[in-house]
Amino acid sequence: MKKINVITLGCSKNTVDSEHLMAQLAAAGYKLEHDSDRTDADAVVINTCGFIGDAKQESIDTILSAVRAKEEGSIERLFVIGCLSERYADELREEIPEVDEYFGVNDWADIVAALGGTHSEELATERVLTTPSHYAYLKIGEGCNWLCGYCAIPLIRGKHVSVPIEQILEEAKALAAKGVKELMVIAQDTTYYGIDLYGRRRLADVLTELCRIEGIEWIRLHYAYPAAFPEDVIEVMAREPKICKYLDIPFQHISDHMLSAMKRRHTKAEALELVSRLRRLIPDIALRTTLLVGYPGETLEDIAELEEFVR
Repeated sequence: MKKINVITLGCSKNTVDSEHLMAQLAAAGYKLEHDSDRTDADAVVINTCGFIGDAKQESIDTILSAVRAKEEGSIERLFVIGCLSERYADELREEIPEVDEYFGVNDWADIVAALGGTHSEELATERVLTTPSHYAYLKIGEGCNWLCGYCAIPLIRGKHVSVPIEQILEEAKALAAKGVKELMVIAQDTTYYGIDLYGRRRLADVLTELCRIEGIEWIRLHYAYPAAFPEDVIEVMAREPKICKYLDIPFQHISDHMLSAMKRRHTKAEALELVSRLRRLIPDIALRTTLLVGYPGETLEDIAELEEFVR
C-alpha cells in the first residue's frame, strides 16, 4: 500500500480541507500520515497558507524541505495545494519547479486524480480526523464578501459560499458517531451563513439543529463578523445549553476613522452596542477578538481610542 503524508499549514479551515482530502485518498487506497516529519512516504501533499508574511514563509520553507527530501530520494512525488498556490501558482512554478504540481483551493478532484484516485461526491461529508478525538472543526462556509481593506481572503478564497444545511448536519452526525463531543463552527464569516443559498442568514437554524445531535455536548462559534450581527444567533446562544457562552468576534479596531479606512462596515457605536447586547442577554459570555495595529493612516489618537476599548 502506498503511503502519503499530508502536511497542513495555516488555519483551522485548512485543517478541515486536509481531512476531507485524506478521506478521498484513503478511499483511493493510500496509507495516510499527517504532519509527519518522516520522509518515507511515496508522496507528500503540503496544504499551504498564503495570508500573511510569516505564514507564507513557513509554507515556502516547508516546500523547500520537502524538495530536498525528494532530491535525496526519500519521497517520490511532491504536490502543493491551498492558499499559497492559489495566490502565487505561476511564481511558484517558476521558482520551485521541483514540485510535481501546484493546485489551488478548489482543485480537490484534480489532486486526487493526480495521485491515482477518483474524487467521489459520496465522500463529501467524510473526514479523517487529525484533531484529538473529542473535538472537530465544522466548516459551514467558504470565502467572504466583505472586502475589508487589509484582507486577501476574497482574493484567495472567492465570494462566500454556504454549505447546505443538510450536508452540515450529515457531517456533524458522522463526527458524533466517531466520538466527537465538541464542534467548533467555522467559516471566514459564520454570521453570513445562508444568504447565498436561502436568501437570509440562517446560522441560528444551523446551531439549533446541531444542538439536537446526540453525542454532541459543546458547540463553539468562531469568526463572527460584527456588522449586521444576527439577533436570532444571540437568542439561540442564550437559550441552548450546548452552545458555549463564548464568541470569537474580530473587531480589528474601534476608531471610526480606522474602521472606515479598513472598510469594516460598522461604526464604533454599533460595535459597543453589540458588546452591550451580548453581555446583557448572555451575562457570562466570554468574548475573544483580534485587533489590528499599524494599518496605514492610523494616528496616536486612534491607538489611544483602541487602548481604551480594550480596557
